[in-house]
Amino acid sequence: MASGIFLLLDDIAMLADDVAVASKMATQKTAAILGDDLAVNAQKATGFDQSRELKVIWAITKGSLKNKAIILPVAFALTAFAPFLITIILVFGALFLLYEGVEKIEEYLFHKEEEVKNEELLNSTEENILEIEKEKIKSAVLTDFILSIEIVVIALAAVSDKPFLVQVSSTVIVALIATFGVYGLVAMIVRMDNIGFWLIEKKRIQSGNLLISAMPKLIKTLAFVGTFAMILVGGGILSHKVEFFHHYYLESLPALANDLFIGLIIGVVVLFVVKIFHILKNKIRSS
Repeated sequence: MASGIFLLLDDIAMLADDVAVASKMATQKTAAILGDDLAVNAQKATGFDQSRELKVIWAITKGSLKNKAIILPVAFALTAFAPFLITIILVFGALFLLYEGVEKIEEYLFHKEEEVKNEELLNSTEENILEIEKEKIKSAVLTDFILSIEIVVIALAAVSDKPFLVQVSSTVIVALIATFGVYGLVAMIVRMDNIGFWLIEKKRIQSGNLLISAMPKLIKTLAFVGTFAMILVGGGILSHKVEFFHHYYLESLPALANDLFIGLIIGVVVLFVVKIFHILKNKIRSS
């Protein structure tokens, strides 16, 4: 009986070791997309009143956990029974990311709508502020859903040669890192100025002022990086999952430049199609 217990403990230890190794491998494979996820979500979580920032980030975090709870079992089932559907889902997710990214660029160049929205949010009354927040949270959770699909699929592919239990455990660990790690860092970024004021109170004036002055610059940088991250991720999915786009790779350019080029072109096409659809829809309604 004692030997049986020791064998069981040994099996558990070996499984834990396999999961740790697989989780490390999957995390390394998803490191780039996790970085993109951080940039995109830091951009999505800005523009709120300071008293509401952490509440909004927590709401997005809960939405992200729900996304993972939906995506993980579906990904495991599709990998086992219908792996071809994963590619189709990834491609549609890529088109959504490209639409969002190119739309942000269009707004910045021609409409400045994001600045107007943020200004509206910061100066709105108590009656409508929650409604505005809900819309931004909904948009952030939807973008998180698309990025989460990519993270889970890449993590799962990285450990596809492992036993099923190891696949499940390591992919779940990566999914949790993608939620709590990313949104924990987002919370730290948006509260940098508060840390700066705390340092000033503690007589560390130079360090405090540095954090306070760096915070808006970091947010703007992340907003820029987040926009192009969506285009890079979307372009990367298309270039690697769709043979047609892979043929248009320019040998003289690095992979990131090719992904960005493909992403921008397809993103502009998708944005154009969506705008035409909205115009036709409004004409039908008005007629």
